[in-house]
Amino acid sequence: MITTSDRYDIIIIGTGAGGGTLAYRLAPTGKKILVLERGDFLPREKENWTASEVYQKERYHTDEHWYDKDGKAFRPQTGYWVGGNTKLYGSALLRLRERDFEQVIHKDGISPAWELKYQDFEPYYTQAEKLYDVHAQQGEDPTDPPRSEPYPYPAVSHEPDMQEISDCIKQLGYYPFHLPMGMKINEVDFSNSPCIRCDTHDGFPCLVHAKADAEVNTLRPIRDRSNITLLTKAKVLKLHTSESGREITAVETDVNGDLHHFSADIVVVACGAINSAALLLRSANDKHPNGLANSSDQVGRNLMKQQEFALLSIHFEPNKAHFQKTIAVNDFYWGEPDFPYPMGMVQNTGNVLADMIPAEAPPMLAPFAKLIPEFGLHQIAERSVGWWLQTEDLPDPNNRVRVEGEKLYVDYTLNNTEAAQRLVHRWTSVMKSIGRKAMHVLPFGLYPRNEIPLQAVAHQCGTCRFGSDPKTSVLDINCRIHDVDNLYVVDSSFFPSNSGVNLTLTIIANALRVGDHLAERLK
Repeated sequence: MITTSDRYDIIIIGTGAGGGTLAYRLAPTGKKILVLERGDFLPREKENWTASEVYQKERYHTDEHWYDKDGKAFRPQTGYWVGGNTKLYGSALLRLRERDFEQVIHKDGISPAWELKYQDFEPYYTQAEKLYDVHAQQGEDPTDPPRSEPYPYPAVSHEPDMQEISDCIKQLGYYPFHLPMGMKINEVDFSNSPCIRCDTHDGFPCLVHAKADAEVNTLRPIRDRSNITLLTKAKVLKLHTSESGREITAVETDVNGDLHHFSADIVVVACGAINSAALLLRSANDKHPNGLANSSDQVGRNLMKQQEFALLSIHFEPNKAHFQKTIAVNDFYWGEPDFPYPMGMVQNTGNVLADMIPAEAPPMLAPFAKLIPEFGLHQIAERSVGWWLQTEDLPDPNNRVRVEGEKLYVDYTLNNTEAAQRLVHRWTSVMKSIGRKAMHVLPFGLYPRNEIPLQAVAHQCGTCRFGSDPKTSVLDINCRIHDVDNLYVVDSSFFPSNSGVNLTLTIIANALRVGDHLAERLK
């Protein structure tokens, strides 16, 4: 049975950093807004903070399977919840560097320039940092772009053991800085601090709602407004167009097993770069035979997800820090004297816990890790500091999302690998050089894995790049689909190139920017 529901001013599909932020921005307009989320509210339960449940059993990841370029099935590390993947993210919120918006020469190719520049995003970065409770300290990071205002909240402090590591890194001539974090923490008065500095932050849901995620910071404040309707367990199956193909006339949605057709003056897709592209491709019709909005043959192409590695430094003495994710280093972001190409960023992971080790060991070591007795796992974990390394990957039209029948394919081949390996080698040498604090460093994957595999799609972007030329881009500068007058995509799909920093703050800033545009259009 198909039910035709009321018409809305705007429909937003997805509730993550893009969709949730856009809904928050547009809520004060008073326009009638329908927000569709295929998942439900993530349950608040003890398992939120249980490493064996979160890492070994992947309790909060989807059970669905996607397929790689060879047709091999894999379970993606993605979650369908109100708040999207921000429910499980590490909440590191950084601006792209100013130069990231320009053409950049890499060892393996060119990162193309954006048609909008840093100055176009700067006011929205400032708004985004306030909205998502970003804690950081201005002036520490030598690559930090210019700012119109200081950070809204002070940096999350280093605990003594992490401070000693930061000091050792600084003594080597580098510039460690406090990692910008989206958290609800009050270190001046912990009696009024939602955050308790727990050891289950990175990759875990926050049981006390102290992580600045899209549910807590954008949807909860607006969900009781009379003009906002949030439907959960509402999976959008297809977008229907008018006979001309220029207007979305219906959003076909499975709501708890019942089929509904919703309509609105404006429809916004914000499902994440992979699922947004898949939805457009699944919405092919006579006017859009190769997929909705795909006259350029660019929908799904140029998928990027960064090259990511986890390193574990094992120390002589136990690491007593309860909350470790506070240090970042960008000294190698643009390269080094004998390698004048970008290498990327280094930052802490969250705490390494014993129950994470069997689940997150690299394939060759996994059987051995599972044989280590529990006491041994705790000995390793309590002496460990996790490091996360990320290097920009380059847009490649052959790295793409495809849909064949009900199957979603992710064709992806790593590129820019020399720069990534160089960063791994350089950081390993840094860890070996910081004296007694580093017994040795193993290229041993703990969060989430060694060379982070295809299924880890947290930093996905591309697939619907924006630009002024409909022949080479899917979206215009305001993230409206070139081919459809009332359809927008507001998530990481719009990136024409990647960067070496985390993407979430740019997704949020762009959603605020597009929100201003849509607010004007809806007047």
